[in-house]
Amino acid sequence: TYFCTPGSAIDDEATKRGTSVYLVDATIPMLPHELSGNVCSLKADEDRLTFSAVFRMNDKAEVLERKFEKSIIRSQKRFTYEEAQGVLDTAQGPLLEELGIMRALARVLRKGREKEGAIDFGDNEVKFELDPAGKPLGVTRKTRIETMLMIEEFMLLANREVATYITKLAQKVPEKNMVFLYRIHDLPKEDRIEELATFVRAIGYDFANKKKRPSARDIAQLLADIKGKPEEHLIRTATLRSMAKAIYSTKNIGHFGLAFEYYTHFTSPIRRYPDMLV
Repeated sequence: TYFCTPGSAIDDEATKRGTSVYLVDATIPMLPHELSGNVCSLKADEDRLTFSAVFRMNDKAEVLERKFEKSIIRSQKRFTYEEAQGVLDTAQGPLLEELGIMRALARVLRKGREKEGAIDFGDNEVKFELDPAGKPLGVTRKTRIETMLMIEEFMLLANREVATYITKLAQKVPEKNMVFLYRIHDLPKEDRIEELATFVRAIGYDFANKKKRPSARDIAQLLADIKGKPEEHLIRTATLRSMAKAIYSTKNIGHFGLAFEYYTHFTSPIRRYPDMLV
């Protein structure tokens, strides 16, 4: 936001774009590449001005202290997901202890979300193999490895804690009428979820038979039941299509899929305008 000031050409263009757009073989960035790929991007052994969400946690992944403040980060190492996974798998390599602590905490966080009924739609992403001319040669399903899930948990933690903090702050001073941008996810529409229920029952699954409207926990249980079965991807896709779309709103109704009361987007201000606003 230091570089993207209201009324500037950079801000006007970023507002129009809204987000970075990821194509099969290229990225159309929201901000100029000099910012998104250099000045505002974390690089190993270089100081970067940031806005940080800092947490002190115990081994139960409970947040004991939190602070949100302007900071300077000097990254010690820029891993790919695969490199970090290799360190954990072999128990050898840079920052092994730190990665191990992160993995342990992320597993606890994930288990806690599952207990609350969060829905995991799994590995629906695909990647394309292209020839030098950009012609598609093949398509494969992306494999999610544990380091990806690990980073996801800390992203979710930061987003949730920021949203909770601002909401509580606004409640303390209602006269200020503070406006905040939430990431919300509504309940599935009744007709869509009934279609899904009819479909999965026909395949042989007992899904929310006695309930008029299944909860997030019911859907999470269905996805757990089909794991590893031949029909898994079919049912997973049908379930995803029955869901409402997640949207941005100043009116909070919570996030059904994540089972969060408060949620926002804070962690990617380089590529999402809502995160800059937050």
